[in-house]
Amino acid sequence: MDNIIEINDLHFSYRDENGNPGAEVLKGVSLTVRRGEFLAVLGHNGSGKSTLAKHLNAILTPTSGKVIVDGIDTSDESKLFDLRQRAGMVFQNPDNQIVSSIVEEDVAFALENLGVPYEEMRRRVDESLKAVNMYDYRLHSPSQLSGGQKQRIAIAGIIAMQPDCIILDEPTAMLDPQGRREVMATIHRMNREKGITIVLITHYMDEAAQCDRVVVMDKGSVVLDDTPAKVFSQVEKVKAIGLDVPQAAELAWELRKAGYDMPEDILTEQECAQAIMKLFA
Repeated sequence: MDNIIEINDLHFSYRDENGNPGAEVLKGVSLTVRRGEFLAVLGHNGSGKSTLAKHLNAILTPTSGKVIVDGIDTSDESKLFDLRQRAGMVFQNPDNQIVSSIVEEDVAFALENLGVPYEEMRRRVDESLKAVNMYDYRLHSPSQLSGGQKQRIAIAGIIAMQPDCIILDEPTAMLDPQGRREVMATIHRMNREKGITIVLITHYMDEAAQCDRVVVMDKGSVVLDDTPAKVFSQVEKVKAIGLDVPQAAELAWELRKAGYDMPEDILTEQECAQAIMKLFA
């Protein structure tokens, strides 16, 4: 499986109003993402995770180092149009991405700007709305929708572009539990059924636990990079960074500290319950 994203020694500093660089926000990040992978990026506020996300479709470009997405150098301004067709971005607040007063017109907005023929545009809009289970709302006003529904509309607008990769910067942070479940189910379906590469920036440990791989950032650097089970088994290290672990993983850790023989790769409540039952069998 080839890499769709290659980040090599990425350094980045925001500049002040006079153009002078400030403190480094990203400090030599190197990372690859395989095509079709579902990657979660974790980190407390100020860790650099959102800044990293914005480098993946050239909202920001490196101070030094390289970011290559599907063979395109993100610093190459002449390739910006191609890049953003291949790597779509969904932000935390869906209201910032919704531009039309009718759902289907909003999903079609980018396609109209690209000059996609009407029949093709109609097909893509319908397919993308069906993909996020929002087709029945195509003639509604976005203002009538819940937060979770709005976020699914924002995702549909990106899907209609037919990207190879979708970067989601804390897409469930403003949603209630039901909205979170709806959006996460949609994202997983896109990855599973369409093979779209997903990079999910999140602060929810349960969302990260469902991914193929977890990267943890701290102070502008990658400090952990492994499967969810292996990352969350390092409870003390994760907590020292200022993050939590899934509740089942923490309970298993507490039981191990108390002397019980609990596996180190527990992530879910079911796995934890089964392990506890074995202790008393």
